[in-house]
Amino acid sequence: MAKSKKDKIKDKLTFKYRFVVLNEDTFEERFSFKLNRLNAFVLGAVFSILLISLTIVFITLTPLKEYIQGYSSSELQKEATNLVYKVDSLNKALTVNDLYIENIQQVLKGEIKRVTFDKDSVLKQFQIEEIDFAPSAVDSIFREEVEQKDRFSVFQQAERNTDIVFTSPIKGDVTQLYDDQEKHLAVDIAVDEDTPVKAVADGTVIFRGFTADTGYVIILEHGQGFTSVYKHNASIFKEQGELVKSGEVIASAGSTGTFSTGAHLHFELWNDGYPVNPSNYISFE
Repeated sequence: MAKSKKDKIKDKLTFKYRFVVLNEDTFEERFSFKLNRLNAFVLGAVFSILLISLTIVFITLTPLKEYIQGYSSSELQKEATNLVYKVDSLNKALTVNDLYIENIQQVLKGEIKRVTFDKDSVLKQFQIEEIDFAPSAVDSIFREEVEQKDRFSVFQQAERNTDIVFTSPIKGDVTQLYDDQEKHLAVDIAVDEDTPVKAVADGTVIFRGFTADTGYVIILEHGQGFTSVYKHNASIFKEQGELVKSGEVIASAGSTGTFSTGAHLHFELWNDGYPVNPSNYISFE
């Protein structure tokens, strides 16, 4: 019985049919061919595989794939690449900024190592035996033209031009002024304990901490290269990275640190990495 069923199925698959195309009016035979069910299945499978393959290739190699869920568009890939470059640039900028803040902290803490060198040998390399200070003819003509046009005076001294307006960090009695000869690079103001200490200008807190010599210290970074330092505080109210406004309370005055002899504020002002006299910018009266 099983064999007879297999034979019947085989006969059905291999039984040949004749496919004829006739002219409807004259019944003239145009063409014909023989076909069985097995051949029809094979041809159908081959045609389906070819159609699927062509569809996959067409979608993969053309922009149509962007409309299929799961594929990313070329614009998204470009944006992702640009974001990767921007992130790398930001990482480098953050590294440079961290190094700058670390160097500032070392300068303020006095942790910079001294470097010794032979001054005589250095000066000898730049020694010039004869120098002619007489102006040349071209230089004289140029000076006359500039003076006649009154653009600027060649003898005018350069002055610092800053748009930052500084306010006094605290009200009290000034006990010691800025004196670079005595290495006192700050202004000391005697006040009562816990007197509010205010920011001299808008800025960002780049350091807050405690040292054995200067007690509680807070440092603000302002625009145009200015940095303000507040030492010997009793407590600090701001965190590193916070933005502060001019006149905002950032700490309370005290007498912390071994260098302090009483309740006062030790105030320093730096510009481009060099200490400057705060009295030239702020009125402490």
